[in-house]
Parts: sequence; structure tokens; C-alpha cells
Amino acid sequence: MTEQEINSLKKKFGKHLQKVRTAKGMTLADVEAGCSLEASRISKIEQGRFNISLSTIIELAKGLEVNPSKLLEF
Repeated sequence: MTEQEINSLKKKFGKHLQKVRTAKGMTLADVEAGCSLEASRISKIEQGRFNISLSTIIELAKGLEVNPSKLLEF
């Protein structure tokens, strides 16, 4: 997979994450309150600026109160 393809997937994931968050009516601070990630980092993930790990996906799902598989449906 090329760097360009990876960057594209990070952006798609970020947009999907933001869509899930806003559909639940949650702010970045709401998600932060439910997990161990700072709002600024969550924002950067939503912008596609981070290459995240499985543990980060699990933390995001915890903060959003969804199953981690929901975040991978993008």
C-alpha cells in the first residue's frame, strides 16, 4: 500500500469517526470524558493526521459508547 493510499484511509476513517460522533450529538470533550484520549488528539484523528493503533480505536469506541467494529465501517 502506498503512502498516498494510507493517507487517504486515515482521512476516510477520520471523517467516519466525526460522523459517528456528531450523529450521537457528542462533542470532542464528551468523547474525551469517556476515554483516555485528549480532545486535541481526537480532533487530529478526525482530520486524518494520526496513524492510529487498535488500542486507540478501542479507546475511541469506549468514549463514543459504541462497539469498536462500528468505527471500522467506513
